[in-house]
Amino acid sequence: EAMPVQFPVDRWDRIKRDYRSWWAGELDRPLFNIGLEGIDPGRPEPDLPEYEFQWFYDPARTPEEFVDRWDYSLSRTKFVADGFPSVCPNFGAGLAAAFLGAGIDTMSDTAWFLAPDDRQIADIEFEFDPDNVWFRRMVDIKRAAARHWDGSVQMGMTDLGGNLDILSVFRPGEGLLLDLLDHPEHVERLLWSSSDIWWRYFTELDEVLQPTNPGYSAWAAIYSESPYYMLQCDFCYMISPEMFDEFVKPELVAMCRKLTNPFFHLDGPGQLRHLDSLLEIEELKGVEWIPGSGAPEVDKWPEVHTKIRAADKLLQIWHEKAEDGRWYIDVLAEQIGTAEGIIVIGTDSMENEDEIVQMLDRHGAL
Repeated sequence: EAMPVQFPVDRWDRIKRDYRSWWAGELDRPLFNIGLEGIDPGRPEPDLPEYEFQWFYDPARTPEEFVDRWDYSLSRTKFVADGFPSVCPNFGAGLAAAFLGAGIDTMSDTAWFLAPDDRQIADIEFEFDPDNVWFRRMVDIKRAAARHWDGSVQMGMTDLGGNLDILSVFRPGEGLLLDLLDHPEHVERLLWSSSDIWWRYFTELDEVLQPTNPGYSAWAAIYSESPYYMLQCDFCYMISPEMFDEFVKPELVAMCRKLTNPFFHLDGPGQLRHLDSLLEIEELKGVEWIPGSGAPEVDKWPEVHTKIRAADKLLQIWHEKAEDGRWYIDVLAEQIGTAEGIIVIGTDSMENEDEIVQMLDRHGAL
């Protein structure tokens, strides 16, 4: 018989306690959700390939096969410090667009959502569809995971996307940008319509999980005992602060009030013009700053991280090294003056365990 994922049930007590303190701003150290890969799984590898996106699998593959593949990967992992076993089904960024009728292009190495037709914004209507084929697929996957792990593994919310990003799928190219100027009333109408439907999809998927799920997580695996999500608006790099405050911020505030622990995915230098406005949202708990390809690395933005922490917001970074060979967490701790309020997420190899342990010990995480 296959060995279960190596994570004793009583470890969840520590995870819940420390993450609860971190969310409250009361933990006197950073969190480290780190998994070390390479231990003996005690079982053969499944014949299902390991793809990043679920789109790439043959539709005949069952949810149980996905869960078995994830289980194998988790059983090869040693969870250290604040690490915990978690899975997040990846159908691409903004799956809610597919729930609303968008098509999918999987011809490249990623997944893009496509407008089902070429409609003007005045002619677009969004409706919750409980029978949407991709929504049913996601429900089946989460149901299979809940049955298999029965609370021993945290099943995260899939990437539903940001609401203006979802709307931009249906008005591609410069379509939505022109709509902001020419048809703001229809942008508002669809934005709030998709927001209500987004929350319903979130809630219905959550209901499949919560009878057994330890808590909440998303594609950025921050554990929370109560509703958490990584909100985003990639579209906003193309609009002014005034347009952000008019079209994006009100819906963000509303979503932050529905979620207990909302985070925001700030992606690329083009979004930095909106940071001050974001930090004004009292209910927003934290920010993940991603400089993006072509921009200076994470450690080259001390003023951004300092501003986020000075606003009493939490900070998420990835488990990676700067160009000088130091861990990002060590550089940021030096730049900000403290590592409190930061969470580091990522995986590493068992071969590097000694170095990881030294890092964890430096930050009081052992």
